[in-house]
Amino acid sequence: MAKFTLSTRLLLSHLLVMVVGLGTFMLIAKFSSPRFFVLRLEQLEQRGLVTVRSARTYLIDGFESAWNSSSLWSVVIGGTTAGALSLWLSHRITQPLSEMSKITQKFASGQLQERMPATEIPELNALGQSFNRMAKSLEGVESRRRELISDLTHELRTPLTVMRGYLEELADGRLDPSPELYVRLVRETQRLERLTHDLQELSKAEAGYLPIHLQSVDLLPLLQGVMERFQDQLMDDDPVLILDCPADLPAVCADFDRTEQVMMNLVGNALRYTEVGTVQIRVWRSPPLVWIAVVDTGIGIASEDLPYIFERFWRAERSRSLHNGGTGIGLAISRRLIELQNGHIEVSSELHRGSTFQFCLPIA
Repeated sequence: MAKFTLSTRLLLSHLLVMVVGLGTFMLIAKFSSPRFFVLRLEQLEQRGLVTVRSARTYLIDGFESAWNSSSLWSVVIGGTTAGALSLWLSHRITQPLSEMSKITQKFASGQLQERMPATEIPELNALGQSFNRMAKSLEGVESRRRELISDLTHELRTPLTVMRGYLEELADGRLDPSPELYVRLVRETQRLERLTHDLQELSKAEAGYLPIHLQSVDLLPLLQGVMERFQDQLMDDDPVLILDCPADLPAVCADFDRTEQVMMNLVGNALRYTEVGTVQIRVWRSPPLVWIAVVDTGIGIASEDLPYIFERFWRAERSRSLHNGGTGIGLAISRRLIELQNGHIEVSSELHRGSTFQFCLPIA
C-alpha cells in the first residue's frame, strides 16, 4: 500500500466522504424519483384525471412530492454512509495517537518499557520513532539514576564504615590513639571530601553551570607543568613519564585551568594503572584541531568495557577503587569538560597491553 502523507490522507478522506454522499444522493434520486412519480400518476388516474392539461397542477405537485421523498431518503442513507465512513477513517488515522497517549500514561506510572508500533502513515511513523527514542532515553536515564544511587551509597558506605569502626574502638578503649590511626581517619575524610567535590563538579558540568573561559592557550607550557607536578611524585620503580610535543604547535581555543584538570586526571589514571613501562603524552595537529593523547603500557581495558568507560562511577574492577582511591567520576567530568570546550574525547585499549585516551581541541 502506498504511504500517503497525513495531509493527503485527510484530503482524500474528505473527498471520499463527499463523493460517497453525493453518489448516494444521485443514485437514490435517480432510481426512486421515477417510481415515486409513477406512483403519483397512478393516484391521479384513479381520480379520473387523465389529460395532461387538466392534470398539470397535480403533476407538478406529484413530481415535487416524489423529489422530496427521494431527497429525504438520499440524505438519510447518504449521511449515514458518509458518517460511518468518516468515523472509520478518523479512527484509523487517530489510533496511533490514542495508543501514544496510553503509553504516555504508562510512562507516568513508571512503566518505561512500552514502545510505539510502526504505522503506515509516514508522519505518524516518524513521530512514533521519535517517541521511541525518547522512551529509550528516559529508560536509560532512570537506569543510570538507580545505578548512581547504588554506586553513591557504596562509595559513601566504605569510608563511613571504616571511620565508625575506628571511632567505636576508640570510645570503648579497645584501641589506643596513635598518629597512624589519626592519619587513617584523615585519609577517609579526605576520600569523602574528594567524592563530594567530584560529584559537585560533575553536577555543574552536566548542568552547564561550570564556568568555561575560552581563550588562546599555548599547550606546551601547560603540558610541561603537568609533567613537573607528576615527576616530583614518581619513584625509581614507577613507569617513565614522556612528553612528545612539537615546539611549533599552534595555540588552541580552550580553558587553561579546565584543560589542565583533564590532563591531571588522564595522566594520574595512566600512572595509577601502569606498574611498569611508560606513560607518554603525545601531541599532534590535524587542522582545524590539535590532538592530545595519553598512552600507557598498563593493564588495559577489556573491549566490552570500553563503551562504559566515561560513565559516572564505572570501573572495570570495582574492588580496585579502594586500593587506588578513585571515585569513578573523573573520566565523566573530563568528557564533559572537553565537550564544553568544543572538543571530543575517545579511548582505545587492549587488555594487558595498555590504553590510549585522546582528545581534541580547536585551533585558536
